[in-house]
Amino acid sequence: MLRLTEYEEGVLEGKEGRLKQVSLQNVVRYATILGAEELCEVTKATVFCGAHNYLSVCRSDDIDEVFSRMNLAVDETIPFDRTYDNSYIQSCVCPCDQHEHEPFGQSAEFFAKNAEYLEQARKAGVIIAGTCAPYLTGWLPVRGEHFVTTESSVTLMGNSLWGAMGNSDGIEAAFWSAICGRTPKWGNHVEENRAGTHLVEVQAEVNTVLEWDLLGQAIGMVLPSGAVPVISGRFSLVTFQKLKQFYTTLAVSSNCEMCHIVGVTPDARTVDDAFRGKTPAGTLTIDERAIVESYEASCDQGVGEVDFVSLGCPHYDIDQIKEVAQHLEGKRVHPGVNLMIWTVYPIKAMADVNGYTRIIEEAGGHIYTGSCPSTMGSVFLDSYTGQVFDSVKQAGSVKSGTEGAVYYGDWQSCLDVAVAGKWEEGRRWMRSR
Repeated sequence: MLRLTEYEEGVLEGKEGRLKQVSLQNVVRYATILGAEELCEVTKATVFCGAHNYLSVCRSDDIDEVFSRMNLAVDETIPFDRTYDNSYIQSCVCPCDQHEHEPFGQSAEFFAKNAEYLEQARKAGVIIAGTCAPYLTGWLPVRGEHFVTTESSVTLMGNSLWGAMGNSDGIEAAFWSAICGRTPKWGNHVEENRAGTHLVEVQAEVNTVLEWDLLGQAIGMVLPSGAVPVISGRFSLVTFQKLKQFYTTLAVSSNCEMCHIVGVTPDARTVDDAFRGKTPAGTLTIDERAIVESYEASCDQGVGEVDFVSLGCPHYDIDQIKEVAQHLEGKRVHPGVNLMIWTVYPIKAMADVNGYTRIIEEAGGHIYTGSCPSTMGSVFLDSYTGQVFDSVKQAGSVKSGTEGAVYYGDWQSCLDVAVAGKWEEGRRWMRSR
C-alpha cells in the first residue's frame, strides 16, 4: 500500500490545480507498478524541452495539446504553466542552437517553433540551460538529495560522484516530477539498493581523457543488465574531465545507473565500502585488449577526407575551450571543414570575455550552445561525408545513422585533422602514445 502525505493527498484532490493533479496521478501509478511504499521529494530536475522531432507524431500545432498527450499521457489539453516551487529545474539539450539555425541546415520555421517551446517551459519555471552537462551551470545535487533527469550520464554521476539519489526514469516521468515535486521512493532512491553488485578489475593503463572514455565503453559492453559495478584499478591523477567522459560513455553503452570507483567516489573508499558487506555477484576483468577493441569499435579504418569536426560531448568546460584556443592560435582550419565546439551559454560568455572565442573564430572554428550534432540528427549530419569526434558517445550515435566515414580521436588529433582536412592512420590512438 502506497502511503501519501497530506500534501500529496491534497494534490490528488485537485487543490494544487489540474496540471499537478495529473502529474501526481501518473507518479502514483508509476509507484504502484514499481511496488514503492512511499514517494520522495524531488529538489533537482532536468527536463527535455524544445520542439524535438519525436513530438511530431502528435500531429498538432497546439503546444499544450502536444505536451498533454506526449508528456502527461492524457487526451485532455492541460496548459504546462507551472513547476514545483522547491525544485531546481533546468532544460536538457534542444534540437537546435538557441541563437541561429542557418549553420545547421534548419528552417526558420523550425527555429521559431523550438523557441516557442522553450518560452513555454521558461514561463512554467524551467531554467533554459540547453545542456547535457547541467553541473556546468550549477545544477549539483548533493549527498542524499533526490533528483530526476533525462540525461543518462547525469543519473550515473549524480548517484556515483555526488551521492545523490536518482533513477533513469525517462522523459515523461521527469516532467511529472518537475511539476509535482515527487517521484517513487524506489531503486536508487532507497539507500540499501545502492551497494555494488559486480567487481570490475581494470588491468589496463588508463590515464588520458580518451582512455577513460574508452574504459566506459569497454565496461559497458560486458556489464550485466542492472549491475552496479565497483571499479578497481591503479588510477592516477583522476580528474573531473576524465570522470565525466567515463560516466557519459558508460551510460550509453549499458543501462548502468550507479558505478563506484574505489578510492575515488564517496561510497567506495575501499572495495568493502562499495559492496556494503555483500558478496560480489561476479568479477569482470578489463585488460589492454578490451580498451583497444573499444577504440576499434568507435573509429573507422583507413584514411579519408573530412568535412566536419565536432568537440564537446559532454559539453566543454572553460578550461577545455582554453586548451582548444591555445592549440588553434596561429593556425587555420581547412576551408572544407566545419569545426564546431559545443558548450553551455555561460561558458560561451566566459570564452568571449577571455578572448578564446575570438581566437577560435579567427582560426575558422565556431562555438555553439544548447544542442549537439546527434540531438539535431540527420537534417544536419546528412550533409557531411567525413566526420570526426572526440567522444565515443557522438561517434557511436553518428556511426549508426550514416554511411559516411566516422573517426574518433583525442581533442588534439581532432583539431589537427580540422586543420589538415584529412584523417590519416597516424591520427589513430595507439597505446604507445
